[in-house]
This record gives sequence, C-alpha cells and structure tokens, in this order.
Amino acid sequence: MNVDIDRHGAFRGCGQILLINVDIKSETETVSSHWHRKSAIQVVTARPHPHKCDSYCSIYRPTTAQHKVQMLSRVSLRISSQKNIRFSSTELKNLMREKYIPNKREQLTRIKKSSASVIGQTTVEQVLGGMRGIRCMWWEGSELDAEKGITFHGKTIEECNRILPHGPEQGATQMLPESMMWLIMTGEVPTEKQVRALSADLARHSALPRHVDELIDNLPKDMHPMTSLSAAIASLSHNSVFSKQYSDGSITKDKFWEPAFDDSISLLAKIPTIAAKLYNRSKGVSKVYKADESKDVTWNFAENIGFGDKLPFVEMMRLYLALHADHEGGNVSAHSTHLVGSALSDPFLSYSAGLLGLAGPLHGLAAQDVLRFILQMHQWLPKNYTEKDVEQYLWNWLKDGRVVPGYGHAVLRKPDPRFTALHEFSSKSDSISKDPHWKLVDIVSRVAPQVLKEHGKTKNPFPNVDSQSGVLLHHYGMKETEFYTVIFGISRAYGVLPQLVWDRALGMPIERPKSLSLNAIEKMMSAQ
Repeated sequence: MNVDIDRHGAFRGCGQILLINVDIKSETETVSSHWHRKSAIQVVTARPHPHKCDSYCSIYRPTTAQHKVQMLSRVSLRISSQKNIRFSSTELKNLMREKYIPNKREQLTRIKKSSASVIGQTTVEQVLGGMRGIRCMWWEGSELDAEKGITFHGKTIEECNRILPHGPEQGATQMLPESMMWLIMTGEVPTEKQVRALSADLARHSALPRHVDELIDNLPKDMHPMTSLSAAIASLSHNSVFSKQYSDGSITKDKFWEPAFDDSISLLAKIPTIAAKLYNRSKGVSKVYKADESKDVTWNFAENIGFGDKLPFVEMMRLYLALHADHEGGNVSAHSTHLVGSALSDPFLSYSAGLLGLAGPLHGLAAQDVLRFILQMHQWLPKNYTEKDVEQYLWNWLKDGRVVPGYGHAVLRKPDPRFTALHEFSSKSDSISKDPHWKLVDIVSRVAPQVLKEHGKTKNPFPNVDSQSGVLLHHYGMKETEFYTVIFGISRAYGVLPQLVWDRALGMPIERPKSLSLNAIEKMMSAQ
C-alpha cells in the first residue's frame, strides 16, 4: 500500500501507522526538497492539511528503504495505487536538477567572463518613453522580434501548435498550456506521457486551503475579479515552501530554485480553482472544484465553470492559454513578477504583484475594450453593411480623437502571430465564422490597417491578439467581460513562473536600476 502525500501535508482518508516502501535513490531528494528537515537525523515535519486536522505528523528516514510514517493524531490519508510516492511534477523537477540547470549555470559562467561587453545604448527617448527597447533584462522562455513576432526557444507559434502535445480527446488539435509551460521551462518539447503526468499532478494539487476559500467567500461580491484573484493568490503565501525554508534557514542559495519550483507548481494548480470559484460566485453558483486527473488543466477549468461539455470552447481556451503564456519579460505583468521575485518574495507574492499589473487598462483590459468596440460598431452599421461602411466608421472614430482598440503593439511591426493563430482556429469553425460579431472582426482586420496607415499616427497598424480574443469568449457565452483578464491571468502564470524558477536557479540578484531626475538628464545632454 502506498501513500500519495501532498507537499503541504494534504493527507486524505484515515489511518494510524503505515509502512511505505520507497526507492531511496530516486525519492530521497524529492522528499527532502518538499519538506523541511528539522534535525540532523532527518526528521521531516509535514504541515497539516488546513481542512482536515490540527495535528502534525513526521516522516522518519532510516538508512534502509523502509519509511515509517507515524500519525500523531487525526490525520487523513489519501491512498494511491501508484508505484511510488508521487510529488508534484517529479520528472520535470529531476530533469531541471540533473540536466537543464547544470547546463545553464555553465553558460552563465561563460557569459560572466565577458560581462563588460556592451549590448546596447540608452537614449533619452527610451528613458522618458517607458524604457522601450532597452536591453537590460534576462528572460529565458521567449523572444519578441518586431518583424517575426514571438518565438519560444526559437519556435514559432505555428510550430508550437503543431509539435506540442494536444488534449487527450480524439481529434483534439490545440496545444496545451502545460505543454507550453514545459517548453518554456526546459527549451525542449515534452512527450505526451510527460504532459499527461504533469496534468495529473496539477489536478492532484488543485484544492485550496481553507483560509483561501474563506477569504474569497468574505470578499465583496461586486469586487473586481482581478482584485480578488490577486488577493487569493497572495494568501497562498501562507503555505509557501520557499518562505518556510528560507525563514528557518534550512536551505542554501543554490537550492532556492527547488522550493520556488514547488510553489510555482502549486500556484499553477490552484489558480484555475480560484478563477473558477470567482466566476461561479459572480453568477451566484456554489460549486466545489473537482479536477479529473485524466484530463488537462483547461478541460477541468472549463468543466468547473459550466463549459466542459463544449469541446470547441475547451479547444479555443487551450489555444488562448498557451498563446498568452509568455511575451518576453518586459511587459508589465512579467516584469512585475520578476521584480518582486528578485527581492526573494515567494512565487505567490510575486505573481500576485504581476496580476495587479495585468489589471491595468493599458495591459490586461484590451480584450473587453475590443468587444465593446465591436458591439457598438455592429449596432451602428447598417444591416447590409459593406467594407466601405466599416472604413467610414473607423475614420469617424479616429477623427473623434480615439484609438482603435486591438491594433498596434509596443514592439511588433507586423501582424501579431497570436492573432493569426486564433484567426485560423476561428475560420475553421462553422459556428464562429457565422457569428456576426466575429465576421465584423474579420472585416475590420482587413480594413483597419490601411486606414491606420493613412492616418499616420500608429507605428504598427496591424491587429494584435486582443482584437478578437474577447469576441471569441463572448461567442461561446462568457458575457462577464471583467472576467476576461482573469483568464489572461491564468495563462500568464505558465510563462512567468518558469522564469522565476530560473531566476532562483541561477542566483539572479535583486533588481536595482539607476534612476535620473530631469535636471540630471539635462546636465548629461548638455555635456555631450
């Protein structure tokens, strides 16, 4: 008989004394990395499950392959038929430890030998213009090129959607966010078996601690869901493995990445649960999140918000979450997470900060702005409108001093490949392609670039991913537009958390750039 132990001591079932056979060679480091070593005799203390008990238990590791688990009082146990004790994403963590981190540390050592090399110059325009284009940040998972768009370890979105594992259903064609996360973390394409195991791990760790459930239940029902999401994520810090091990001094700097990895997996597992609870609560629905270990994260999320029976929605959501996962490190949500994490705040606190940045209108609210724009335009246009009617509407809009939402990008100077991926998905769907609002999105995507070029005030006149993502959510029946940014928040975690793990693995320092006053800038300019 084996026991599946949650890394926060989330035991299920009931029992007193159990004998667990464990392969010491393969599992010792896993056990010690997840649970705090209390003394030289390696007694590992587990925290109680916040829902089930008020007691503690200890795992004693003798020199033999037999581990004795003594239950000190009411502790519930979840019995598993698995071959060995399973912890969150053991295979991925072992690969990071044995292969990827040693290789990357060697690369960092080589680069540091030439650290005086110059990689760019900074202009006054960049300093006063939101630091656009300043090359001053290391980001591993993705690279954004003005002409090529986003690539993930050199792979385009088209390549990723072709080679990354898809959903488990027959006929599923869209990459999973779990697959994308693995690629971003390791630089390599995972096998289907690896992704299925990761999905199962995330499902197993999806339950929320009681204090998070109670926090959400006590928040005002009319509070913006992004405020609620950030608060709930921050409250998960109470169970942070990294914070616990750092505060009691039980871990060295070269091992910081291990509890950061554990916290990141826990966050990835729980953020869909929190999002679903917030969505259902806004609709007056009381529902306990249930995660099927045979399904992927997106299916479980869709199922728990009432969309699980709509495979087209699930497929669209898989693509949406994978596409929005990462977009280099300079965007507000990614940079905020990295900045706060550089102070050694745990992943929960760090990503909570990133979510607050995502909640800003200039970063994460574009999808609903586009939807309002399209709905308003559709009402104004004549019944049998033409492209000429759309063109005139856009000109009237611009002459009123307004911007066309969903067009332009801070970096891109070509059509957003994320838009292209969603557009291709939509074009192949009979229901979407017949949707009058999506038809208008399609027409605007052809007409707007020329209008914006003639207008002359937009550096990039092409559609970005937001120009249709909100319309797609609306098409499938998700009318709660404030919730669109929450979905964005689920997605972005798959990109920024792997980088946070890498920051800890390579010992990245606290971020501290130099600032200048206007007087100092003028003085420097006059001295040239």
